[in-house]
Amino acid sequence: MSKFDPYQHLSIRPNPDGTITRLINFPSTEANPDIIPGIPTVSKDVTVNEETKVWARIFRPNKLPSNDNTVVRLPIVFYFHGGGFTLFSVSNITTHQPCSTIASETPAIVVAVEHRLAPEHRLPTQYEDAIDTILWVKKQVLDPQGERWLRDYGDFTRCYLGGRGSGGNIAFHAAIKAADRDIKPLNINGIFLNQPMFGGKERLPSELKYATDQLIPLPVLDLLWELALPKATDRDHRYCNPMQDAVYKSKVSSLGRCLVISFDMDPMFDRVQAVVQMLVAEKVQVDARFDIVGFHNIDIVDTQRAQAILNIIKEFII
Repeated sequence: MSKFDPYQHLSIRPNPDGTITRLINFPSTEANPDIIPGIPTVSKDVTVNEETKVWARIFRPNKLPSNDNTVVRLPIVFYFHGGGFTLFSVSNITTHQPCSTIASETPAIVVAVEHRLAPEHRLPTQYEDAIDTILWVKKQVLDPQGERWLRDYGDFTRCYLGGRGSGGNIAFHAAIKAADRDIKPLNINGIFLNQPMFGGKERLPSELKYATDQLIPLPVLDLLWELALPKATDRDHRYCNPMQDAVYKSKVSSLGRCLVISFDMDPMFDRVQAVVQMLVAEKVQVDARFDIVGFHNIDIVDTQRAQAILNIIKEFII
């Protein structure tokens, strides 16, 4: 693939100042704070951090379950979108719709985080944005004047972190960082990693086997890490390859329950397997759902597979 251009594949253009120009506007939708017939959830956009401009889209099911006429509190799900740390938004249909479905079918309150993008903001910025959002939710549930959907309907003792692709990576690292912060009364019950994005300098068999993958060929994965990782680091940095950092790996035991979903034809499949092995070695309760038929982001193009994945996530949260 010596003539392959990963920038062109991603529809981005590098700029002399180290930023990139994103050349495609992906289909998006506005939040709907009022009930709309046929849509099972309402949603609203909230500012998490005025200084960094980080915001989130909160989803709440229209029909709130009740017990003896008392509204049952719902688990709070922090969701992080994919896009290799460099692309996409929570307003894109490919994130908005799954979040709406998780909120309506679980049911749950979903907080989808609009984190800053690389390379303008390199890792660990995305993890910091995740922690900021967790602390913002903590503030809301403690404040009598806080965000009502969270304060009145959210069960802050049942919080989950999860996402697809790079969003799974963010959920993983944010959960580890949250263990060192005072987030009480919030309690993280588990994390779910849907086809999470991990890497390393050494080429694993699945990376070589699917080096020319149509969606994320190896040069594209390499470029995404080059754009996202801190400058002067390589793919064995703990943000990319947590297995290479003994001190960091020792903190993994704080994760508790963990759901991991991956597909055999994903170039990162062997990476995900290695992460699962690390989690098991550190006594983490892991539910690994590996499928021999499927490719990375299959749930974006296959509605049946998307529903199957959402059902797995729902079972994990319940």
